[in-house]
Amino acid sequence: MKMLRTDFKNMLRDSVGRHGLSPAELQRLGRRAERCLAELKEERAKGRCPFLNLPYQKETAGEIKRIDRELRSWVKDFVVLGIGGSALGNIALHQALNPPYIGGHESPRIHVIDTIDPDLFDGLLKSLDLRHTAFNVISKSGTTVETVAQFLIVRERLKDSLGSTYPRHIITTTDPEDGDLRRLAEREGYRRLFIPKGVGGRYSVLSPVGLLSAAVSGINIDELLAGAAGMDKRCQKEAMEENPAMLGACLQYLSYKRGRHITVIMPYSSALEAVGEWFCQLWAESLGKKSSLKGKVIHCGPTPVRAVGPTDQHSQLQLYMEGPFDKIITFVAVERFKAQVEIPQSPEANFQYLSGHTLAGLMAAERRGTELALAEAGRPSYTIYLPELSAFYVGGLLYMFQVQTALAGKLFGINPFDQPGVEAGKAHTSTLLGKDKGTL
Repeated sequence: MKMLRTDFKNMLRDSVGRHGLSPAELQRLGRRAERCLAELKEERAKGRCPFLNLPYQKETAGEIKRIDRELRSWVKDFVVLGIGGSALGNIALHQALNPPYIGGHESPRIHVIDTIDPDLFDGLLKSLDLRHTAFNVISKSGTTVETVAQFLIVRERLKDSLGSTYPRHIITTTDPEDGDLRRLAEREGYRRLFIPKGVGGRYSVLSPVGLLSAAVSGINIDELLAGAAGMDKRCQKEAMEENPAMLGACLQYLSYKRGRHITVIMPYSSALEAVGEWFCQLWAESLGKKSSLKGKVIHCGPTPVRAVGPTDQHSQLQLYMEGPFDKIITFVAVERFKAQVEIPQSPEANFQYLSGHTLAGLMAAERRGTELALAEAGRPSYTIYLPELSAFYVGGLLYMFQVQTALAGKLFGINPFDQPGVEAGKAHTSTLLGKDKGTL
């Protein structure tokens, strides 16, 4: 079986000149990264970093498949209520593995509502037949203000339409031990799934947070977890060349230290656009920190930017080519697309050079041309090659990015698992709404 691989030659001085990295400095950082990996393994052995063990949750996967089988007998629409880490992973999975639309003829339609925009939310609810709709309410704390607001509206409309049978239409995914949502679900008799203790929202895509809607849409969650498990084995290797997460963390860290404070993720696949959005939250919320683990004020953090090829060749690339030398580009290439669409022969002489090619071939040529143009302009980039868009490889890609983020946090000397800035915003919001500060 082919593996995900990384080509980083366009990060090196031989390709991009003085803005590139030297093999020697990459090797030196590699030795430090090995120590970071050893620390991560030790923390895992002590029960910390529980997201690392998500690929092996067979019992939870079995429970999710049982719920999925029951829902399929009556559900036509499945709605995820959540925001941030409770929504972006779901969207990434569905866009990557159910293109060009979410759901199939034999599966319920999936709607992930990661907004409280009143027009969008009300419009969706009015379009649904609530008798054949299930709602998955996702909040680790059980008090996320946007999700609670969505839930209260949905519950009232379900009660009005369905009466005492409405609890059948609600599934909660929340903390296993505490929280208002968990207690409410128990009291009112909703189906309940739980997010493992210590797994934050942006690291939760391979937990019930992402797995339930994936299963309902027809995604093979066993393959998704198998891909993540396979990547886990690779991410435990000490040699940087064999460990794609360690390699990515080192490339990103060295680039940041060289003044490239913006990291662009640019998949050449429309299906992976939402993976880019998911990565931006993972990277920004994990690495954007005021203080180091030693308490020193450092205001650290690469700024992630999402682009998609070839669309953003015609919008953002001009900036990347000739703007400030403050960016590193991560391309994600799909080696084999599901559809093979050939470009037909053209009678027009100026178009004949396209004849005999496919859209996939054109996509690859445009990506390669962009890589070469950036290298000639002294702009560093590297490319992650995904063999195909399947549950196995997408599971591996998401897991790899999570481990890369954890290792990058160690290199930067910060905590990649908290989000004090986000919590401050939540506290102010709750105060403005009349709730005591700090209780949200």
